[in-house]
Amino acid sequence: MSVRLAGEPFAAERELAEFTAGLAGEGAVVSFLGLARARTPDREKVERLVLDHHPRLTLRSLNEIAAAARERFDISSLRIVHRRGFVAPGETIVFVAAAAAHRRAAFEAADYLMDRLKTDAVFWKREDTPGGSHWIEPRDEDYSARDRWSEKSCPE
Repeated sequence: MSVRLAGEPFAAERELAEFTAGLAGEGAVVSFLGLARARTPDREKVERLVLDHHPRLTLRSLNEIAAAARERFDISSLRIVHRRGFVAPGETIVFVAAAAAHRRAAFEAADYLMDRLKTDAVFWKREDTPGGSHWIEPRDEDYSARDRWSEKSCPE
């Protein structure tokens, strides 16, 4: 399990290559790459995304999310790299990878990780636009996506 906060841009292809190089013959790897959007939902130009964080709390939240995925899914390895600080439009915000013997566990783990990161990772997110700045909160659909993983809706 590898979890890292990145203060500078990183290359997702390098993260994936390093992740797969460390595997022991798993049959499936699923990865996800999240990019900073160039426009707000109202189509306003985004100059930058600011991901403010608390070093210990944010890293702890990422590690807790990763540990929950390892416990819940039959995966052998996972990696989370999440940006912090200033992120330009088009830059990578988050990279997630999960490896398993079979594809279903890897897909589900990556999906779960992203749903949890979107709602439960400790970040304060702000979009800076030519018209000003505004804070970003998870949307109702983000919480609904996360909640589908609850014990009631997804028995194991």
